[in-house]
Formats: sequence, C-alpha cells, structure tokens
Amino acid sequence: HQLLARQWQHRASGSSGARRGCCGRHQCGETRRGLAAAAAAARWWHVGRRGFVASVEAGAKGEMESTMKEIRGGGAPCVLDMDDAATVGGGVEDTYGEDRATEEQLVTPWTVSVASGYNLLRDPRYNKGLAFTEKERETHYLRGLLPPAVTSQELQERKIMHNIRQYQLPLQRYMAMMDLQEGNERLFYKLLIDNVEELLPIVYTPTVGEACQKYGSIFSRPQGLYISLKEKGKILEVLKNWPERSIQVIVVTDGERILGLGDLGCQGMGIPVGKLSLYTALGGVRPSACLPITLDVGTNNEELLNDEFYIGLRQRRVTGQEYADFLHEFMAAVKQNYGEKVLIQFEDFANHNAFDLLARYGTTHLVFNDDIQGTASVVLAGLVAALKLVGGTLAEHTYLFLGAGEAGTGIAELIALEMSRQTKTPIDECRKKIWLVDSKGLIVSTRKESLQHFKKPWAHEHEHVGNLLDAVNAIKPTVLIGTSGKGQTFTQEVVEAISSFNEVTFIVLTCFTFYYFEQYLMVFCKKM
Repeated sequence: HQLLARQWQHRASGSSGARRGCCGRHQCGETRRGLAAAAAAARWWHVGRRGFVASVEAGAKGEMESTMKEIRGGGAPCVLDMDDAATVGGGVEDTYGEDRATEEQLVTPWTVSVASGYNLLRDPRYNKGLAFTEKERETHYLRGLLPPAVTSQELQERKIMHNIRQYQLPLQRYMAMMDLQEGNERLFYKLLIDNVEELLPIVYTPTVGEACQKYGSIFSRPQGLYISLKEKGKILEVLKNWPERSIQVIVVTDGERILGLGDLGCQGMGIPVGKLSLYTALGGVRPSACLPITLDVGTNNEELLNDEFYIGLRQRRVTGQEYADFLHEFMAAVKQNYGEKVLIQFEDFANHNAFDLLARYGTTHLVFNDDIQGTASVVLAGLVAALKLVGGTLAEHTYLFLGAGEAGTGIAELIALEMSRQTKTPIDECRKKIWLVDSKGLIVSTRKESLQHFKKPWAHEHEHVGNLLDAVNAIKPTVLIGTSGKGQTFTQEVVEAISSFNEVTFIVLTCFTFYYFEQYLMVFCKKM
C-alpha cells in the first residue's frame, strides 16, 4: 500500500486538483483523464469536511493480466483470455464490467461522494430519521435539521406499524410501505423482517396486483429502471444512468402477464420492486445490489391505453423480430455493463416469450424464470417430502396437472428430469407418466398441431377428454397438481373421484392467491 501511495503521489503530482483532494467535478477533460490514469495505479481515500470521497479500485489491464496469471498458474484457464466474440453481443474486453461501469462519466469515474447534512436526510440508504445519535448529528451536520428527540429504531418500528394498521385498505398500507422504503430504507427492511407474515401480503401478492393495476394513479417516485422502445440503440447508456454499479440481481419484466391480471404494460414495475424487496428481507441480498427493470414495449390493454394516468408508451405491444432485437440489445448491454455473473430473473413474461428467452440465453447468461423454475422446485420439494409419508418413488406415481402454462409445464419438466435422474430412464419415457389439462381439455396427440411449442412434449396417445373430472376418471392419477388461474375447479366431485381409487389422499395448498383466483393445489395419494 505504501508503494502504491508513492506511485499515486508521483503520477498525480502535476495535478492541482489531486493536491487539493478535489473530486474532479470542476476539472477540464484533460485533467480528468490524467487523474483517471493515476487512479489506475492505486487506491486513494480523502476525508473532507462535508463527507468523504472513496476510490473505486481499478487496475491497468496489462499489469492485472500478468498478476492474475501468476496467481492462478500458467496452465489455468483465465477469463481475460476469452475471445470477445464468444459472448452475446460480441462481449467486452473487461469480462466482468468493472472498467466499463465507470466509462464516459461526466465526473471523475473513480470517485463517489457521500452526502451529509440536508442531503443525507433525503438519501434513503443512509437516512435514519430521529434515530441519528447526538454524535452523528454533530458529525454529519444535522444540527437543526431534526427535532431534538433521539429515538431508537425499535420505537420507530412500533410507531410505523401502529400507523400502518390504522389503514383500512391494503392498497393504502402498500403505499405507506413504499413511502417508507423511499425515505428510510433500513427501517423499511427492519419492519418487513420483523413482521413478515403481516407485511408480505402487503409488499407482494396479493396487494401488489392491485397496486400494478393502479400504478399510474399512485406513482410518485421511480423505484427502478424503465427501458422503453424509445431507448432502442441506447440501452447501455440507460443502464449507466442507474447510480449503483455492483449489481448482482436484476428482476426484469415486460408486463405482459402480471400475475393473473394479464397485460399491464409499464405498470408491471410493482412486481420487480416487490420481488427484490423480499430477496433483501428474506434472502439477505444487499438492496444496492438489486435492480428492478421494466421493459416497455407497449401494451395491448385498451383500458390502459385510454387511461390519462398511464405511465407507459401509448402504443400496441411490439412482437416478432422487433421484440427479439430489443431484448437482445438489453441482454447484451446488461452483460457489458454488469458482467457475466449478474443474475437476470425473467418475471411475468407471457408464455410464448418466457420459454424462448430461457432457451436463447440459458447458455450465455445467468438467467432464471421464477414462474417456470422457482415454482417447480418448490412443488418438487413438496412431492419428495410427501413420499416419506406415502412411500415409493417418483417414478411409481402417475401425475395429472390442471393448467399447462409456465408453472404447470415447468413443474412437469422438473419432475420428469428428477425421475429420469433417479431411474436412469430417458426423459421422454418419464414424461409419459405426466398428463396435463388445459382450457381445452386433456393434452393429447390429436391436438399436437394446434398446441404451443412448450405443451407439445406432453401430448400423449389418448382419446380426447374435455374436463378435469373426466380426466381424473380416465387417467386415475395418484398425484393431482393445480396450477390454473381459474378458481373453483378442484370441486368435491374431483376430490371424491381421486379418493375412490386411492387409499390415502393428501391435499396440499401450495399457493393460493384469492385476489386473482389462482389455484395452486397438490393432491398426493397412495394407491389401494
């Protein structure tokens, strides 16, 4: 560190801005380039009266390559040797985006200013409200900007919970929580962690669905990044407008299939925001490492297009090659700006796009679809747990699904994969033990030509069956799983039918969202 400090002094000695400890905001372009070059050799910390300026570590490419190769050993593979053309969009020289993240910034790219005083109280990441201690108020120039009382975070929590409970409508509670998140981030997550059972239905489903429907009316401050067709060709620049650089998780939606509500266009932003709030509260992911994104490619919702408060593009949704090119530019820009390790979660895309995106980018990006893969993993875990009570193996059961969308086909595929892994049987053979019912009845081979591509693997040889009850009597399943958006389908007659030829019947409510009438049920049986 002493050697690096001497290198810093030697390289930056000609810069008056460096001698003054200036953050570089007022330097000319030539001086900023000189400072940036000097910063590549060392870390520099400066503590000033109104806050502090911290350097972001950057290394000269040649020196870093040789150093990393020495550490790994000559024969070890190195990402620095990767061919740029091997990645989507051509890739970038800096594989993990650490240098590109600070390229072409208006201020000196290796400095970040942390506010104090009045600005500190307006920064939700650092604001603590009345919980600032006397010493902190003195240090951060908060004297007179706050009432004299000093309260604990626990007292703040009790007060906010008392206020939230006074609201009669869930949407009012949702808006109160969003206001808190925008004003005091630490208190927001403290509240959510300590009262998860009470607040989770407010921050996420079912209340977030109503919030998305009325997002234009309740919108006050942006909580994520909006990328619309207007930004086509400039998506990388838009990503650089986001203030955080060390992004680890991106939840992105195009708003076409929001929960069970359909196409909500740009107003689907409530879903990525809510999902990432849960990842922080329940998963421990840093809020600054999370980025909610809405891709606005239009909407086919006539009600929204005619709504004067709608916040998105007022045009019909684009499809086909134009949509694919826009998504490809987005995926390439994310990888270029944030690197290969950032997780991109596709959320609430329509079925036809959701499967295509996973297939297209599953080998080039770290991608995940919660509706297809997340739900599947939870249901499979439930099946494995139920086997301990029922006995037998996955391959010994016959499965019938109500619903053949993203969730249904995703669960079915994961069950088949696990069955194949356990029995060493080809997956096509394992799929034959799994049957799906959609809105037109049992999925069978005679319907194959009219089926969407993700349903075709489940089209087996059988006569046409028009409804769930008839399918239960025809297939005689031992496992019945519901993933339908239509309620009141698991009727008494269906349960009695499946119980008539099974000795033991377990009915498991895996997920039920009453606001959208979604029905996620699992009936697990043991044959007589």
